[in-house]
Amino acid sequence: MEITTKLIQELREKTGCGMMDCKKALTESKGDFELAIDYLRKKGIAAAARRADRTAAQGLIESYIHLGSKIGVLTEINCETDFVAKNTDFQQFAKDICLQVAAANPLYVTRDEVPDGAVDHETEILATQARNEGKPEKAIEKIIQGRIEKYYAEVCLLDQPFIRDQKKTIKDLLGELVAKIGENIVIRRFTRYQLGEKS
Repeated sequence: MEITTKLIQELREKTGCGMMDCKKALTESKGDFELAIDYLRKKGIAAAARRADRTAAQGLIESYIHLGSKIGVLTEINCETDFVAKNTDFQQFAKDICLQVAAANPLYVTRDEVPDGAVDHETEILATQARNEGKPEKAIEKIIQGRIEKYYAEVCLLDQPFIRDQKKTIKDLLGELVAKIGENIVIRRFTRYQLGEKS
């Protein structure tokens, strides 16, 4: 079955999930709408989307200093209640995010934070690369889309593969935690320091 934009939009309206998550769910379920909803629910994405509007003003600031004291990370993770901030799963998640930032060095938390200029610049470079590789002009746009996805997976924390389990992204990990705990959880911000690095 063809995965149309209309079908993706319908799933988005029904679940509140993002377009890319809905497209992936429909692809995985071969266009079956109900199976796609189940897929999103199992991943915890649907639960996370429904809770995303709820205020998350509690939480904690977690820190991590890498062995040898050459890399340090501060991360703010928010939840709805102080009770959840004391939950061991929540605290472990905060520690995992610190390790992720230390190891994978993302620049942004979400895609929304990436400046338009940075994406335009990357698109321009990728188009030039594709042309230099002799790719046909008709295929270049699709090639760029695929490579931009890889770019997001490098620079955006939520899009990165989790260092402890490469089959999951940080967004998947967050969705699972939201589904388990039942509160909106937000990775608010992070700062990564590397010894000798220019600010």
